[in-house]
Amino acid sequence: MTGTSVIANPQLRHNMQYPDTTMAYWAPSMAALYGDRLAVVDGERTCTFRELGQRSAQFAGALRQAGVGVGDVVLMHLGNCVEFLQAYYGCLQAGATVTLVNPLQPELGLRKQIEETSAVAAVTQSSQLHVLLAAASGTSVRTIVMVQDTEGALDTPESVVAFDSFIADLPTEFTPASVRSDDIAHIAFTGGTTGVSKGVLVLHRKVVGNITQMCGWRTGHELEAGPDGLVTPRRIDGLDVLGPTPGTGATIVVSPLFHAHSLLNTSFLLISGLTQVFAGRFEPGRMLELIEKHEATYLTGSPAMWHALSVHPDATVRNTDSVCVVSSGAAPIDSVTLAALRRAFPKALVVEGYGLTEATCVVTAAPLINGSEYRQSSVGLPIFDTEIQIRDQLDRKTVLGENERGELWVRGPQVTDGYLGHPETTAEQFVDGWLDTGDIAYLDSDGYLFICDRAKDMLIYKGYNVYPRELEEILVSHPAISTAAVVGREVGSNGQEPVAFVVMIPGAEFDAEQIKAFVAEQVLPYKKIREVVEVELLPTSAAGKVLKTDLRSRLLESVDQKGGSR
Repeated sequence: MTGTSVIANPQLRHNMQYPDTTMAYWAPSMAALYGDRLAVVDGERTCTFRELGQRSAQFAGALRQAGVGVGDVVLMHLGNCVEFLQAYYGCLQAGATVTLVNPLQPELGLRKQIEETSAVAAVTQSSQLHVLLAAASGTSVRTIVMVQDTEGALDTPESVVAFDSFIADLPTEFTPASVRSDDIAHIAFTGGTTGVSKGVLVLHRKVVGNITQMCGWRTGHELEAGPDGLVTPRRIDGLDVLGPTPGTGATIVVSPLFHAHSLLNTSFLLISGLTQVFAGRFEPGRMLELIEKHEATYLTGSPAMWHALSVHPDATVRNTDSVCVVSSGAAPIDSVTLAALRRAFPKALVVEGYGLTEATCVVTAAPLINGSEYRQSSVGLPIFDTEIQIRDQLDRKTVLGENERGELWVRGPQVTDGYLGHPETTAEQFVDGWLDTGDIAYLDSDGYLFICDRAKDMLIYKGYNVYPRELEEILVSHPAISTAAVVGREVGSNGQEPVAFVVMIPGAEFDAEQIKAFVAEQVLPYKKIREVVEVELLPTSAAGKVLKTDLRSRLLESVDQKGGSR
């Protein structure tokens, strides 16, 4: 088997040097590097790099006092706020393993994650405390730390401690725990190709490795570790990168930190010294205001966000000249949005990338190397020390040539060690250091990667992955539904929204709104079924497989038909 296509630019064949350290040293490293520079702006609240290091150290000490030891799992159950980062880096400094969860996760899904990870502690917010308490009841969770995000006093159980009280009066220095690079830093839950949510085991060296790759690819710097474990960015000789300069600039954070990709990107930008400005709920006018106010230099988001931002009336009047990079993922940028983006950010390089949680975060990205070119619809080149292959879907040992479509396989220092509690799936997808992504793609003659189809039947709605099988399993648990199939309907820049085709049990009454509500009670908001269509039978092949292509064709033929139809 052969590896990637030849990449012409010699700068893009650089072999990175990876620091011999762990994520336990991340907070003290940032504090030592950037001191009183602003690390986080969270509304009216601010936090310097020094304060981030101090409060992370206090949180680590508080965990130690609470009996949380090396390798114990802490559940992060809150939205974007300064305490999220303080707790996250504090957990890693204490040697704990972090598992991330959407704070809007319904009780049943939350409880499942607690049970699968055996989490002993959780950090939550007051608005979602009741859900966590219900989900954690009778489980391994013995410590709950709460961030107040609602007005007024709360009637909380004695088992719940306020964040500030939890860390109060503790030393602002904490010696990082003695964790190994092969210890687990994250258990990051994601939907797999079957739609079943699985916990990905992400080792410390994988997180450090992928962040190091991102630093090299985006800023032209490597990370060096001193004898004390602290890391320092060092410019790579001969690498001319047009990205942000370490120790300067800012980014506007819209993506949720509980998303593994967003959190990894934040760690990369923080170790590069960029101020993180939390924007809260995405609103185009507000984001443009923050970009101008904080002179943002680096922006990340999805095509749906970019479209809304670039066509907003304020895009023509706000000063966005500070922005040097606009990075996009989740789906290709269409030509109309791309043109609007370039008008809205005239001095920025627009770049796209590809990644997945099974590979920690980033696999490919458009290069920022001076002299490299942007190729629309491509997700870029493999980042440093990353190999990609396109293999035949029927014979996974056969590597295809340029412009031939097949399954995308990835190998590199960021590829993780598989799934928690799923040895068979791990053995199937992780083979000899290679990861079978399940995505269909091709490489052009210069090694640029083009994603053709997402894994299996996965949908992408507003930048989020939606797996039909998960929704189908919920639908068939409805007492009136016999069988069901879910497909995606194109909704412009928002991606694909899930539409359900259902076969009712004989004699059962069809109620589309009730069925949608039934699903909505059990899933995150972006996974909601948007339309339910009743059919007498689902179309199937001779082998009994549901022909989803036929269902998609039916949607196209009846695009204006809403609710339930026979």
